[in-house]
Amino acid sequence: MFVPNPDHGFARRAIDLAVAGIATVALAPLMLLIAGALLLEGGGSILFAQTRIGAGGRTFRMYKFRKFGVNCGSQGLALTVVGDTRMTTVGRFLAATKLDELPQLWNVLKGEMAIVGPRPESLAFADCFRGELRAVLQYKPGLLGPAQVVFRHEAHYFPQSEDPIVFYREVMFPAKATLDLSYYPRRTIVSDLAWMVRGVLAVVGWVPVPPIDV
Repeated sequence: MFVPNPDHGFARRAIDLAVAGIATVALAPLMLLIAGALLLEGGGSILFAQTRIGAGGRTFRMYKFRKFGVNCGSQGLALTVVGDTRMTTVGRFLAATKLDELPQLWNVLKGEMAIVGPRPESLAFADCFRGELRAVLQYKPGLLGPAQVVFRHEAHYFPQSEDPIVFYREVMFPAKATLDLSYYPRRTIVSDLAWMVRGVLAVVGWVPVPPIDV
């Protein structure tokens, strides 16, 4: 098990709290609208909670707005692919806009996640952290970061002719982890702030790919 990198520090934590706090207040009406839409569409829980792998390999419960039907449970793939029949109409909108990630502001406020960091993996892919890629576990997972911006439309990368689980393990996970490891050891607060802006731009449709060390 890796020891979490201490470089997150007080300044980054203060920025995380400020950004998450302001975003929670500013986006509260939108989150209420999403919750209402989910309730009207099918009832049941509006949130999806899943155990994810955090800094140092410790696990935590990560929250999302529910994208799948209320009866799906844990059935099916551990990934969301294009045309996933488990998604509801509201769920497809949430997936396309990334608004399903908004409840993770609570994870940031709790200190389990950061605004900028590697995306936390589900337990289904815990074994992917091997060799040099285990070093990703040094860093606090985040809402967004270089890998999330570059692979903004991740579901579209999966070839229809290949098993998506195998493709994710052998291609997507190593690509994202390598991208993370090229950035986070050299990150600065200024570059983190820049990636926050790029993350917002990626959500609204522009996916900039500047040098990773910027």
